[in-house]
Amino acid sequence: MVTKPKLAKEPRIPLSRERVLGAAVAFADQNGIASLSMRKLGEALGVEAMSLYNHVANKDQLLDGMVDLVFSEIELPSGADVWTTAMRKRARSARQSLAHHPWAIALMSTRTSPGPATLRHHDAVIGSLRTAGFSIGLTAHAFSALDSYIYGFALQEATLPLGDTPEETAAVAQMMVEQFPRELFPHLYEFTIEHVLTPGYEYGVEFDFGLDLILDGLERCATRPH
Repeated sequence: MVTKPKLAKEPRIPLSRERVLGAAVAFADQNGIASLSMRKLGEALGVEAMSLYNHVANKDQLLDGMVDLVFSEIELPSGADVWTTAMRKRARSARQSLAHHPWAIALMSTRTSPGPATLRHHDAVIGSLRTAGFSIGLTAHAFSALDSYIYGFALQEATLPLGDTPEETAAVAQMMVEQFPRELFPHLYEFTIEHVLTPGYEYGVEFDFGLDLILDGLERCATRPH
């Protein structure tokens, strides 16, 4: 009788704060933030929920860490770039990150215990604007205008029922335009037919246009005589 050798068990990956937060972000990406609980997160990690509290004290600390992880993905403004280029790169990177983690949009400006990546991000944005010669007041205006636009666009992009591809967008728009009479809503009809339904249209292309408007306006403010 031949005895088969026993297969060695794969070493279990130890639990850590980084692993807990990474799993929480992945869970929220797939299921939404409303579905996240310590119990479900424990199940996803293959551990008892109580063991998570060795790494995060409570649900609030978990959310803080998740938001900080998202901030760590956003490109920081580079001192090698002029401020408009730095802000443009940062805005595009933030939009891309929020597209991957749409649940984070509502959380990023609400957390009261920001982590190191969040603080580093805010400090770098402010530093880039101040180095460019922005006053404290204009820096505050610029930061607010940019973030309001980035978060607002990301939220609209995540919730508009236009599909993920130009073809899906065209199909949804066609279905919608068939539901309202042209004679009662002529401008909406024209806009949908001549813009949204043009081949290859993607709502996301609007982002750079709006971003350029804001950056151009801020540049005029920055060079205006005081």
